[in-house]
Amino acid sequence: MGFFTDTSVCIGCKACEVACKEWNNVPDDGFVFRATSYDNTGGLGASTWRHVAFIEDFTERGDRWLMSSDVCKHCTHAACLDVCPTGALFRTEFDTVVVQADVCNGCGYCVPACPYGVIDRREDDGRAWKCTLCYDRLRDGLEPACAKACPTDSIQFGPLDELRERAAERLSTLHEAGVAEARLYGERPDDGVGGDGAFFLLLDEPEVYGLPPDPVVTTRDLPSMWLWAGAAAVSMAAVCVGVFARGARR
Repeated sequence: MGFFTDTSVCIGCKACEVACKEWNNVPDDGFVFRATSYDNTGGLGASTWRHVAFIEDFTERGDRWLMSSDVCKHCTHAACLDVCPTGALFRTEFDTVVVQADVCNGCGYCVPACPYGVIDRREDDGRAWKCTLCYDRLRDGLEPACAKACPTDSIQFGPLDELRERAAERLSTLHEAGVAEARLYGERPDDGVGGDGAFFLLLDEPEVYGLPPDPVVTTRDLPSMWLWAGAAAVSMAAVCVGVFARGARR
């Protein structure tokens, strides 16, 4: 199960942000005026599990607004799962990734591991927090609060295979209507994270929305790194043994 966010119909109402905070009892972000357009939450974090970005795009094509409701991508190959030492992060029966706050020890390993910069720790308790895709609601047969609250169906929830088909049809419709810059992001199962559980239809390059153009699971090189580390340790041990052996002969 997952999200398909169609940014072409997002109106920036932030109903998803409010619904997320209300349902999950997520605290406020500090009410800091950032002076960045109409976006005062700034980005995803420990106290912002849904973030509606307001992007004022001034290009040769003319002035326009780009809006997008961002969220944890619930990666198929999730680096945060790989590095968590306590099992606080786990994959659910819906193939989503959830943090168990009562198990998290606040080590913070998951924060730099996330290729999207989604996970963060709260200053008051040090534990990591992020979108759970409303795991408690899913278990009761309900859709996530953000999708329920979205008035334009910009956020759609359901089985990923169905959402990908729906997204492909929507993309084709936009291309036929002359919106050549429309593209899908995170829908391919063969991308660097094995496909996202939350993917998007964008109206410009991913970088414009603050998304990495080619995300890669940050732990992909761990096996080879451990292999090299093991080989180095064996070599050092062999050198030490040789040194002590020569010393003993003298």
